[in-house]
Amino acid sequence: MDVVIVESPAKAKTINKYLGRDYKVLASFGHVRDLPAKDGSVLPDEDFAMSWQVDGPSSKRLSDIAKAVKEADGLVLATDPDREGEAISWHVLEVLRQKRALKDKPVRRVVFNAITKKAVLDAMANPRDIDVPLVDAYLARRALDYLVGFTLSPVLWRKLPGARSAGRVQSVALRLVCDREAEIERFVRQDYWQIAASLTTPRQEGFEARLTAFDGKKLQKLDIDSQEQADTIRTMLEAASFTVANVEAKPTRRNPAPPFTTSTLQQAASSRMGFSASRTMQVAQRLYEGLEVDGETTGLITYMRTDGVQIAPEAIDAARGAIADTFGASYVPDKPRVYSAKAKNAQEAHEAIRPTDFSRTPDQMRKMLDNDQARLYELVWKRAIASQMNAAEIERTTVEIEARADGRTAGLRAVGSVVKFDGFLAAYVDRRDEDSEDEENRRLPEINAGESVARDKIDVTKHTTEPPPRYSEASLIKKMEELGIGRPSTYAATLKTLEDRGYVEIDKRRLVPEAKGRLVIAFLESFFERYVEYDFTAALEEKLDRISDGKLAWKDVLREFWRDFSAAVADIKELRVTEVLDALNEELAPLVFPAREDGGEPRACPRCDNGQLSLKLGRYGAFVGCSNYPECGYTRQLGDGVDGNGDATGDNGDKALGVDPYTEEAIALKSGRFGPYVQRGDGKEAKRSSLPKGWAPDTIDLERALALLSLPRDVGQHPETQKMISAGIGRYGPFLLHDGTYANLESVEDVFSVGINRAVTVLAEKQAKGGARRGAATVLKDLGEHPDGGGKVTVRDGRYGPYANFGKVNATLPKGKDPAGVTIEEAVALIAERAGKAKSGGAKKTTKAKKPAAGKTGAKTKKTAKTGGQSDAS
Repeated sequence: MDVVIVESPAKAKTINKYLGRDYKVLASFGHVRDLPAKDGSVLPDEDFAMSWQVDGPSSKRLSDIAKAVKEADGLVLATDPDREGEAISWHVLEVLRQKRALKDKPVRRVVFNAITKKAVLDAMANPRDIDVPLVDAYLARRALDYLVGFTLSPVLWRKLPGARSAGRVQSVALRLVCDREAEIERFVRQDYWQIAASLTTPRQEGFEARLTAFDGKKLQKLDIDSQEQADTIRTMLEAASFTVANVEAKPTRRNPAPPFTTSTLQQAASSRMGFSASRTMQVAQRLYEGLEVDGETTGLITYMRTDGVQIAPEAIDAARGAIADTFGASYVPDKPRVYSAKAKNAQEAHEAIRPTDFSRTPDQMRKMLDNDQARLYELVWKRAIASQMNAAEIERTTVEIEARADGRTAGLRAVGSVVKFDGFLAAYVDRRDEDSEDEENRRLPEINAGESVARDKIDVTKHTTEPPPRYSEASLIKKMEELGIGRPSTYAATLKTLEDRGYVEIDKRRLVPEAKGRLVIAFLESFFERYVEYDFTAALEEKLDRISDGKLAWKDVLREFWRDFSAAVADIKELRVTEVLDALNEELAPLVFPAREDGGEPRACPRCDNGQLSLKLGRYGAFVGCSNYPECGYTRQLGDGVDGNGDATGDNGDKALGVDPYTEEAIALKSGRFGPYVQRGDGKEAKRSSLPKGWAPDTIDLERALALLSLPRDVGQHPETQKMISAGIGRYGPFLLHDGTYANLESVEDVFSVGINRAVTVLAEKQAKGGARRGAATVLKDLGEHPDGGGKVTVRDGRYGPYANFGKVNATLPKGKDPAGVTIEEAVALIAERAGKAKSGGAKKTTKAKKPAAGKTGAKTKKTAKTGGQSDAS
């Protein structure tokens, strides 16, 4: 029996069915080792020695694999057919050698591009060795990513607090997004006018022609730049006679696009279905690994991480047969279509993404798949089938029309297209054609040269030039592919990292750089420009590809890179923060100092007479502040606009209130689904506080926001118990809390002003009315950690007397036992005895009587403490 290693349990289950009893298929669950996220994992001074670490779950799986291999006749490594798959096989093999599980047993490497019985059995019949150059390329890429991230990120943390990380591909992708945003900010809108004539042929058929020339001059898009000029031309055309000067009908052929690669699939899924790149890959992974069809689990598409566009000959034959059956023989070309990759540095040697069986049409598969799977499968099937269909035959007609009036002339043009034979368009219309000059949807009537046409009306429309659009995930992936940045397996992860780091946000499917992201890129462009250059990054990718082809030694590439990179990092470490801020003030001027509504000087402090605004760096990031600090405390968040009074105005109606003087985090007034609130910092860990009843948003300033965010407030120690009294605002309004007892305060303002004497009196009055919390379990003694771990052991005073507690287990103390004298050993023994009884069903009656009360009280205590509410304070 041989042991077969694949990545996922889903693949393992399917492939085990194909191979039968002579094989045992085990899953590695992806990568089994990685570089630890700490200094020293890659050592340039020791010839780039790399220290690999196996995490807990992987360690157990590797032990299981080693045990199975020791009992087996041989090992088959059947991980994915790309660089990452090759690396996983290499890692597994290295670990098994270290565990001495292999001895002299044969090791084979097999790859298959689809999880079908035929593909798997064919692969098993044609094994090979580990592809060493492909592993070397993986090692070089992993070392480079580590060295850039773990060398550059600490520099960012020191020189640019609040920045999360930098990365070899991640930072260049972020630069693309930020450069586009800067281009949009620099864009100057321009008005222009377009003129079109609605005309009628002698056969009373209407069509539209657009103005292309006036008085012998060809007009470009922006040449008519005033209403006066447009009105002059309209007056002339309204008095003109129109004659058809020329009609040209030109047949054209449009060929289909190649089948999907990883990037083109992500682009199409984004534009057609609104899928993110990561969502597309998740759904495609499921289709690749297989679903049950006709009682057998089988893969529905080929491997989905590829930049190859070729299709296997047998698959082409199957596609041609499916085309004939579905669309007819006229749609099958005389010869199969052969494609070659156009993407820069395309190097993955597998097929394009296609169905494993073209006879499984989308309509047939829809009932077996969920909605996302069905839609993506249909997209893959249609694109792949269209790639082998006949070209579309289109007749493109151009009509030139001459207008004359009072010695003046104008030229107009009408364009239309007629699809004579739809060809591949019957299966798939590519979105690339949206901006094409061919206009399939506009058909022209019969128009003959030399004949006169009548004017119905002249339309003059005003337009304004628009800045280039922000990148979508799809268009950014397309741009990265064009530049040769990143690889199919990295696109989705790179975009996810940018979003997780808070460097970009996705708004209406467009990537908008956050202020933090703009800051990081400005820093890198100012001081590490070479390492965020598009050409440099693409050239490095090309070297990695040459490593995978066996044409370069991977450590030579690392040495060359590290020599220059480490020197650049050493230089930047000597920079003073003021030098960094000066460079960023200049680089990010439109973002840091936006134009004021009143036209005032953007860098002038709106609060004091002679202060100048500048970037400031705090512990949690950058903000804008006055040079006269601390005399002038004016601040605003980076990226906020300013009104006529110089007050900050954030996005989405947020109002920047300033910066916390202690934590240096930005504080803002926001509006949420439950009303207005103040927030300190960003992200999930940000501190928030809702506005109390009666506090209007327009009355909130930095001082009031700080007061709210400081709650609960310690009033002082109770003179009798020496325990702290705190004041806060909860679900039922303002309150005091002392040793589990809540008491209401009369107003919100009391929370910030009540003193210790008044607090003690209010609590005493509450106690006199029976205000102690019912069932509160007070901790009498903390005995420390349980010897077996898992949490603390305590002695508590509950509703039914003292008891020992560990996690969810409560054990009543023996009658007469002094709680203060309980030892950790006694408590552990009582807890173990109680846990044993509960497990065996003993003391069932007692449990029913006591546990719900104690449990309910405990849950209530925990919730109340967290929210600051007063469940019994009313």
